[in-house]
Amino acid sequence: MKGRVLIVALLLLINLLLLFRLIWSDQGVFAYWELKNRYETLQVNINDVDKQSLDLSQEIRRLKSDKAYQEKVVRERMNFVKKDEVLYIFPDEAVNPGGEGADE
Repeated sequence: MKGRVLIVALLLLINLLLLFRLIWSDQGVFAYWELKNRYETLQVNINDVDKQSLDLSQEIRRLKSDKAYQEKVVRERMNFVKKDEVLYIFPDEAVNPGGEGADE
C-alpha cells in the first residue's frame, strides 16, 4: 500500500512538472502565443513593404515611359518651371508663427 502511494505521489509530481513546463517554460503555451503574435505582426509588415515595393516599381516604370508624368513629377517635387514661367512659393502658415493672430 505504501508503495502505491509513493508511485501515485511520484506520478503526480511528474505531471505537475510537465504541466508547468507546458505552460510557463520557454517553449510553453505563453511563448507560443507571443511568437504567434510576433509572426502576425511581421506578416502585416511584410505585406505593407510588398505593397510599397509594388507602388514604387509602378512609379519607376511610369517615370521611364511617360514623359508627361516625368514633367509633372519634376515640376512638383523640384520646383522646375518652363521658359517664361514665374514660380511663386508661399510660406506655410503652420510653420510661420508670425502674421495674423501672432499677438495672442
